[in-house]
Amino acid sequence: MTNRTLRQVIQSIPASDGAGVRLRRSLGAQPGLRVDPFLMLDEFSSENPDDYVAGFPAHPHRGFETVTYLVDGHMLHEDHLGHRGDLKSGGVQWMSAGRGIVHSEMPQQERGRVRGFQLWINLPAREKMKPPAYRDLQPEEIPVVDLPGGGRVKVIAGTATADGRETRGPIAGLSTDPLYLDVALPAGGSFAQPVDGGHSAFVYPYEGSVTIAGARLPAHSAGVLGAGSRIEASAGGEGTRFLLLAGRPLGEPVVQYGPFVMNTRAEIEQAIRDYQSGELTRIA
Repeated sequence: MTNRTLRQVIQSIPASDGAGVRLRRSLGAQPGLRVDPFLMLDEFSSENPDDYVAGFPAHPHRGFETVTYLVDGHMLHEDHLGHRGDLKSGGVQWMSAGRGIVHSEMPQQERGRVRGFQLWINLPAREKMKPPAYRDLQPEEIPVVDLPGGGRVKVIAGTATADGRETRGPIAGLSTDPLYLDVALPAGGSFAQPVDGGHSAFVYPYEGSVTIAGARLPAHSAGVLGAGSRIEASAGGEGTRFLLLAGRPLGEPVVQYGPFVMNTRAEIEQAIRDYQSGELTRIA
């Protein structure tokens, strides 16, 4: 197996979204900062309610998937189809916007810590107009694997390999074949994971730094990995916690306008017309 090296570092930058939620954006901070099929990664983390309490009121999406992973806190999801999802600490919501959905994501607390991530994953052209759907995963539905020497891996999507054992996450069977792991390592700890040689991959440490093939990646930065079939990561003296994400690239044109991601400008213009006329929600 060939170990992947650190090819590019995308530092996250302060941003604001929704009704003023403060966050840090790495992937997607600029149009070219994508890792096919991953379009955007936002990290939000604060104990100050002014940074998050306004939440993300009703807004539309079309053409991609959103994955909300709530590390700490309590958030309620509602959409125009009447679905409600109660996301609590450690839970995940995997939503496919498909041809169109209007939803809101609102914090259910007025104090305390809210911390988590939202990831955008592109859909292939043939699936962009499929019916919208979502799946809420409670913490107890997501397997956690203890690592030799300490540490653990939370398996949200794909399969984690640790200590000769394979553990499958609850999300599988998608066109992009995503791998989504949350890895925690103690000081000096290490972790190795096989990945498909044809898949894109990146690492995002959010507590402490992580070292990939001898190169240190600081916290709150996305480390895009080069070619290879294996990823080896190690923690420094303070320990680390990081996301490991990989997926099958689509190799298709990406045209994005705010919450719409399609393949052509004409499709974006149609999405805008559908939203303005109300057709986006009627056809769903």
